[in-house]
Amino acid sequence: MDVAAFLLQLHKDAGRTEPSSRKHLIHFTSTADYYACKTELVRLKSELAGLSEVIPLDIVHAFSCTLHPAARLADFSGEMRLEADTRVTLSKTKAVKALPKRARIQSSVRTGTIPWGVEQIGAPEIWSKSVGKNIRVGVIDTGIDYKHPDLKNSISHGINLLNRRVLPYDDNGHGTHIAGTIAATGRYSGIVGVAPRAIIHPVKAFDQHGSAYVSDIIAGIDWCVQNNLDIINMSFGMKTYNPTLEQAVMNAYYNGKVIVASSGNDGRKKSVDYPARFPQVVSVGALTRLGKIAPFSNRGKQIDIYAPGERVYSAWLGGKYHELSGTSMATAHVSGVIALMLALKKMSPQQIKSALRRCSLSLAKREGGRWRPGHLNARRAIREARQE
Repeated sequence: MDVAAFLLQLHKDAGRTEPSSRKHLIHFTSTADYYACKTELVRLKSELAGLSEVIPLDIVHAFSCTLHPAARLADFSGEMRLEADTRVTLSKTKAVKALPKRARIQSSVRTGTIPWGVEQIGAPEIWSKSVGKNIRVGVIDTGIDYKHPDLKNSISHGINLLNRRVLPYDDNGHGTHIAGTIAATGRYSGIVGVAPRAIIHPVKAFDQHGSAYVSDIIAGIDWCVQNNLDIINMSFGMKTYNPTLEQAVMNAYYNGKVIVASSGNDGRKKSVDYPARFPQVVSVGALTRLGKIAPFSNRGKQIDIYAPGERVYSAWLGGKYHELSGTSMATAHVSGVIALMLALKKMSPQQIKSALRRCSLSLAKREGGRWRPGHLNARRAIREARQE
């Protein structure tokens, strides 16, 4: 590949913003070409303004950028291919309810600060053994409320993929809610998450409307791998298969990252969303307070485990709290338990997935000895971790 000619053309094609311009992924046929172009891209960004918004994605050996309709990169079609970027939206959540700041809540056995889901999975029973200390969780979502009192001790550095010059502030609420379930630390007047000593790294890929490009999600996975995080929480889904997203997930998996994703909220009985459908991912469905599969939860043979997802109480913007229902909330509970497991013992993604499947509490009778996904239980998960 003529690297100089390619980057000059990319500068021209990406440097014009028009209403009809669209985001694309540029895939390189050769890994060597990708890294050669990346090296020159970094060097030339200050000279060629059109390259300033081009993002290298090492995890899939591709560039992400916006191209105008008359782009002439097709002249290099033998050495690269273009893929139109697509949008993903957060799964619609159910039963949203605003609650007062610093509210105290009823658990099944006490009045206190432990949300019902955290208690139902038995997390408090094993905090004497593990609190997820120093396990790093990347939350690819809408960002986080840095000022929330229950999260301020749980947050480490993150990235805003929509505007890399600012912190990943949450302007939607979904990401803050997920982070609260995983690792909130409000022991006295707020809430406590599943793994209160885990570390949240907010990765803002979704805008205030809960919408993201696939390329930004891939960039988020890439960032989590580059920063050597332990767990990647992806509380979102899409209906259509995307090969580049699968490639990113597979590469993260082979780099030892545990990926947890929600099955979706469409009530489908034999199908789950992507990326939860990928075999490298821990796929999570939602349960009601009564321990039954939630009517809105997608289900099927791709599900690995079910967790609390109905009227889950967690952190919200402005130091407040909300109840939300969805498989997104269930996914956060599972990420928290995985943090508890990893704090006790280093385990591979496959070991984590197998242990979770084995240790789940049965939801129904197993017909003919066939395994079925069950209910998340922290105590049994910790026991499995120690036996791995």
